[in-house]
Amino acid sequence: MTNKYVPRTLEKKFKKLARIYRVITLVGPRQSGKTTLLKKMLQESSGRYISLDDPDARKLFNSDIKKFETQFLEREVPIGIDEVQYGNEAGIKIKYLADKGYTLWITSSSERILSRDVLGYLVGRTTILRLYPFSLEEYRTARDIRVYDPQIEERLIWEHSLWGGYPRVALVDDPEIRTQILRDIRETLILKDVMLNFSVDKLTSMEKLVEFLAFNVGQTISYETIQRTVSLSHQTLDKYLDALEKSYVIKRVRPFFTNRNKELSKRPKVFFIDTGLRNAVLNDWRLDGPLFENYVFTELIKLGKEPRYWRTKTKLEVDFVVDGIPIEAKLTEPRITAGLKSFIRTYSPDLALIVTLKEGEEKEVIVGNTPVVATSVSRLRKYLV
Repeated sequence: MTNKYVPRTLEKKFKKLARIYRVITLVGPRQSGKTTLLKKMLQESSGRYISLDDPDARKLFNSDIKKFETQFLEREVPIGIDEVQYGNEAGIKIKYLADKGYTLWITSSSERILSRDVLGYLVGRTTILRLYPFSLEEYRTARDIRVYDPQIEERLIWEHSLWGGYPRVALVDDPEIRTQILRDIRETLILKDVMLNFSVDKLTSMEKLVEFLAFNVGQTISYETIQRTVSLSHQTLDKYLDALEKSYVIKRVRPFFTNRNKELSKRPKVFFIDTGLRNAVLNDWRLDGPLFENYVFTELIKLGKEPRYWRTKTKLEVDFVVDGIPIEAKLTEPRITAGLKSFIRTYSPDLALIVTLKEGEEKEVIVGNTPVVATSVSRLRKYLV
């Protein structure tokens, strides 16, 4: 089962943009399937694959880009350069190759490639695609679920929320092996991507910070509390959080306000990009309310959304706001909270959603003039895409 190729929803967009841009930049978490997708796209286009994880290719890329060009590149087909963040002065070198007429598809496991030093050279030449671990739709394919049944779907969502969507995890059945893979990914992400790529030198402090964030997932974070708990200065804490976010371990979610200056002054919430990784950090494999909220968040970003949360001074709250639509994540009963009612009174949205684990018939009620629909995770795409 581990050799099975699972089609990615990003493929269609990739092919469409490949007809427009000289350079495609594919970024996302380590082991989310970027290399597999890149090789698949190259195979269909008779392209050539190169990895800067290969020391010989990296040495040539770093020492003499013209020799690298002679050794590896062909004008007639796309050239895939994997893990380009390991190359020195990658931005100006990729620009040089693109300007010479090569079609380049590059990948990185770190947002570091999106820094000004790289993308500043590629303005107008590249588009950025983000590949996350399997969405529910992709996970369903990976698990070979071909028919819809409410009970099977609920079990699938429960399983996906506990173990997350990393392809290697999804394509095995044994819980013990899944747990070990997630622990290995945790080690790789922190040691290789975060520690090395961002010059983080305090492993113990970083591990304590990741555990703190995992335990407080979905909560507004107080920098002062974290500083006291983890014993980090404000400057170092900000650096570590930035490194974790740019390595696709976490994402900070900002509050929703109509006044953007006010929005930027408020505390963010923190969610993990993959719920399986979050559970591996805590070695806790139970599905509860905060984990389900984090799971709904992961499905929203895989739909290409940028969720915000909403909270008043009186602490009325809505879990997420996406394109003006308030969304509540409720593991069990789809109740209409005081926070949701308050948001509807304030903004009169065209739609409100309550997302639950339970599959089956959708329910709709009207609050004010706003339809409030109780639905499941599997139907999010229906309302948001």
